[in-house]
Amino acid sequence: MDANHFLSAYYPDTSYGGKRLFDDMVEQAKAAERLGYRGVTLPEHHLINVLLTPSPLQMAVKLACETERLELVTSVAVLPLRDMRIFAGEVIQADILTDGRLVLGVGRGAFAYEMGRLGSPLEESKARFDESLEVLIALMTEEEVSWDGEYYRFEPLTVMPRPMTQPMPRVMVAVMNPPGIAASTRRGFDIQTTPLAGRPELFRAQIAAHKEAKAEMGEAGQHLRIMMSRIVYCTDSEAQTREMVQRAHDYYSRFDNVFTGPGIVRNGDVEPLPRTQTIQELEQNLIICQADEMLDRLAEYAGAGIDELILSSNLGQPQGDHLEAMERFASDVLPHLRQVSAAA
Repeated sequence: MDANHFLSAYYPDTSYGGKRLFDDMVEQAKAAERLGYRGVTLPEHHLINVLLTPSPLQMAVKLACETERLELVTSVAVLPLRDMRIFAGEVIQADILTDGRLVLGVGRGAFAYEMGRLGSPLEESKARFDESLEVLIALMTEEEVSWDGEYYRFEPLTVMPRPMTQPMPRVMVAVMNPPGIAASTRRGFDIQTTPLAGRPELFRAQIAAHKEAKAEMGEAGQHLRIMMSRIVYCTDSEAQTREMVQRAHDYYSRFDNVFTGPGIVRNGDVEPLPRTQTIQELEQNLIICQADEMLDRLAEYAGAGIDELILSSNLGQPQGDHLEAMERFASDVLPHLRQVSAAA
């Protein structure tokens, strides 16, 4: 099992500023490469101070200039917000400028607040995403593409330049429900997923759906992989565990506001709202603990056959604490998880 660091771009104090925010992300990516992580994932969100990265492709190109081997995964590029005739060329250009290290993670969008204000209501994003993905693949793999669909209608055209990576840059689809995971796997896509609340039965069903679909495909599916995103933070003490769980509770008071809640945002700052879930209940769904406990909790993930764990760990803590936690995970946890994975 490989590790991937999620550059989650969360800053509860908006006076921190975009320059410091993105400089921190670059520093974390460089640390991830030095510590042996396989890659980093780059979110896309707009208008808010939660997961804020307006252009993950721009960030991927920047990180390619600062690192040598890291895989650069978008997590995820929101297709319903874009015109695929323009985006296809941007993806190809980013693939070239990153020397083929780009993995294009794509999805339909998650926050009703930003989707609505950007003219693509979440209620219609599934249908728009499905057609957008088909158009994007056609534009990257074929020349002289025309289209007559519900959301796209255009005369024959060819996106230039043509892809460096053949037949196109690697595509990874964000999907949570097990039938959707199986269907996307059969189509030849890598998978990004998460159980969100961390329910073990959902996690197991997600992995099983991917593995069963791969098995049906035989050799054609052997290269496909599944990445699992979780809140993971390796603490140095029980006191730090308590601090980080509290930070996580504060983070989710904003996250829930734009994910499932009313979307109350003031000048780009997502307002924290009261939560019905207690801190103790939240802690059970997150992996915030010291190394020994973390090994026990993540062993099932490694044994189940997750190819890559995406560690989402930015909860508003100081940058120095963040880098130290990355070091602890890489030295005290990751080598043992790889042993479990290899044995399985």
